Amino acid sequence: MYPKLPSLNILRTFDAAARLKSFKKAAEELHVTPTAVSHQIKALEEALETLLFERQTRAVRLTREGELLSDATFKAFRQLAYTVNEIVDSKEMLTINTTSSFASMWLVPNLDKFYDANPGINVSIQTGEQKVDVVRDRRIDVAIRYGQYDPAQPHTSKLVTEKFGMYATPAYLGEFITLEDAQLLETEWVNKSLPSISWKALISQYGCEESHPGYTVRRFDQEHHVIQAALAGQGIALVSSILVRNALKQKWLAPFANDTLQGEFEGLTYYLVIPPHNQRNKNVVAFTKWLSSEIQKSLA
Repeated sequence: MYPKLPSLNILRTFDAAARLKSFKKAAEELHVTPTAVSHQIKALEEALETLLFERQTRAVRLTREGELLSDATFKAFRQLAYTVNEIVDSKEMLTINTTSSFASMWLVPNLDKFYDANPGINVSIQTGEQKVDVVRDRRIDVAIRYGQYDPAQPHTSKLVTEKFGMYATPAYLGEFITLEDAQLLETEWVNKSLPSISWKALISQYGCEESHPGYTVRRFDQEHHVIQAALAGQGIALVSSILVRNALKQKWLAPFANDTLQGEFEGLTYYLVIPPHNQRNKNVVAFTKWLSSEIQKSLA
């Protein structure tokens, strides 16, 4: 019925190599040797009488024809997976890429609410501080990024602009008299493209350098480490009000303010990146609707 179609096994090998942009990684995923992958790709190219990959020293790149076939195989295998899942009534997997801090301090603590509303979906969380190309890396369904949001960026939508505040345990806040007596905690970003949000900048913003000349600062390279240090009673954390929401609700942390430093101030933005091939994916739509709604609820 489909005489010109290559075998399903060869197409599966091509799909893995195209998604991962590597014959070696495709071999690891398929549990075969890189040589076997290379032979199958060569056989497919000979059958189609066209090059599908440009071979480079340590990588491979899809040609125009390879991109066309990659789009087709990705959609076909995903649809097959969805259909088989429906037949056997198994849960579908959704892979989310985000920062370590957002995953540990907000997403994981709230994920049960998503599962309650969507019992047929499992969420796999992939963390990292550097941007991942979700258009090319098809293992990722949605990315939740953090930084300065540019609405002109393709495939993105704003989630929420956070506020930064100052928080410590109630016991710690009761122990010192002045800011100079306290240990101040802040994040020194791993991602150097992010603008610095520091106690020094905050004190300078309020024109309080003379009022607070002797403060000391301890830095961590992950925001959730700063929060954990505050929870351990080690000082006053300058962190996102979104990430400490649960700790405030449980009264583990409390806001700090004095006569010279008051309240919260605007921080950076969390935004979604959804590749074009996932824009209408029902699981992606369900997750992003839940995420937007739940974040707004937590800010109310």
